[in-house]
Amino acid sequence: MAFRKRKIAAKTPEELDAMEAAGRIVGVALQEVRAAAKPGATTLDLDTVAETVIRDHGAIPTFLGYNGFPGSICASVNEVVVHGIPSNEVVLTEGDLVSIDCGATFNGWVGDSAWSFGVGRLEGAVDKLNAATEWVLMEGLKAMVPGNKLTDVSHALEQATYAAEERFGVELGILDGYGGHGIGRTMHEDPYLANEGRPGRGPVIQEGSVLAIEPMLILGGETDSRVLEDDWTVVTLDGSPAAHWEHTVAATANGPRILTPRDTA
Repeated sequence: MAFRKRKIAAKTPEELDAMEAAGRIVGVALQEVRAAAKPGATTLDLDTVAETVIRDHGAIPTFLGYNGFPGSICASVNEVVVHGIPSNEVVLTEGDLVSIDCGATFNGWVGDSAWSFGVGRLEGAVDKLNAATEWVLMEGLKAMVPGNKLTDVSHALEQATYAAEERFGVELGILDGYGGHGIGRTMHEDPYLANEGRPGRGPVIQEGSVLAIEPMLILGGETDSRVLEDDWTVVTLDGSPAAHWEHTVAATANGPRILTPRDTA
């Protein structure tokens, strides 16, 4: 009896278009949040902006109520890596590094994306960290092609991280225990995608497979973290700043397709 190779579930071209429609709403929300991220604004203010944009586009904030999460975005500032809960008590100041993760469900399909940015100007090493994390995402997602295996993407992200240290002149740590995931009609689908690892393992990526790819990097090489008492907020163990970039990406015959584009015009 021959065993069939495991494959990451594939979406049809029409389903990918539907996912991109959701992803574009996320992109607009992220841009509006960044525009609102001024000194004196709270992360709860940013949450309100995102929820308004998502609902005004006829979509639903995917994060809101997900496993009890109380916000429409994850708003993570400085040493908070991911899953920061929007709050009136977190007031933005000049030079803060803000990571916003956002999801929207539109016509039954989910878009999920994250980016990090400065409130005003970022200090030198922190600016390099952020630029490096974006670069790692864009380099790593190049492995999202039919015929590759899941950990080929993990390996590409890891190798891009090493290359980014040289390219940007900064020491980087890959947050341990967190990574990307499958996505479609629900936000988290199989498989889990590690941000590092040996290549050539796991299910096969096929045409139409979709993954949320999201490197999370810590300045200075730290990899450990802890979760605060709210059971959500993940902070670096040594207080170093961290950056988080994410796109929902489909594998196609023409190469990786970003389903969460952010128009820059």
